[in-house]
Amino acid sequence: MGVKALVLLAAILLVAAPPVIAQRRFRGEAAVTPNNTRYDGRFTFLRLRYAPLERGWGRFGGGQEGWAHDYPRAERNLMRLVSELTMIRPYMDGGNIFPMDDKEIFKYPIAYLSEPGFWSLSEAEAAGLRTYLEKGGFLIVDDFDGYDWVNFEEKMHAVLPDGVLMPLDVSHPVFHSFFEIESLETLAFGNYRSVSQGAEYHGIFENNDPRSRLMVVVNYNNDIGDYWEWSDQGFFPIELSNEAYKLGINYIVYAMTH
Repeated sequence: MGVKALVLLAAILLVAAPPVIAQRRFRGEAAVTPNNTRYDGRFTFLRLRYAPLERGWGRFGGGQEGWAHDYPRAERNLMRLVSELTMIRPYMDGGNIFPMDDKEIFKYPIAYLSEPGFWSLSEAEAAGLRTYLEKGGFLIVDDFDGYDWVNFEEKMHAVLPDGVLMPLDVSHPVFHSFFEIESLETLAFGNYRSVSQGAEYHGIFENNDPRSRLMVVVNYNNDIGDYWEWSDQGFFPIELSNEAYKLGINYIVYAMTH
């Protein structure tokens, strides 16, 4: 195990959340009301908000909408490790939430989209996210599996009509931008849910050229946000939380340097 991995493991053990937040129930929480902070130049985690499809508010139905799953503990825990392990100076108390057609999103280099299987999209939102990506923004798509892909692919095509989703393997630079990730087979929904499916990673590149900038990274059959959220609660083995944090930090460092 390398020095960075050892430091990451130690940092995960130190991640702690306020007691009130730590007592949240697993899923089924009340709807989230954004509590945005004014942008002050620090790296701030941006979560994209969308209206849920009529088929429900997320994988478990009711309660917290799909876009808000794992909020705010996931980003708080991730930003804690970003602060401790990198030279990036992040906003530490969660992150900001905006819809895709809000011009505020252009202040943030990286955006996170959760549960795209329940993603609804207006023309204005599609245009906003398209412009964001074309102007240099980076999108992380997370927390979906199975037939969720159908809705995700449809909405992504509306955002980038000419964009091609391409499979990513471990040789891509995004998996080596900070940590040296040796395998992409560690994490999957099957690690803690009834389904047993291997995680897949896909990307959309600028001009559909794999040698160009990666604009969108897709964690399919995976949910790294869950590992971030519950890393201090003992729900998952530390080794799996470790891998999820490596991916998150690598995505951020890659996006900030490309």
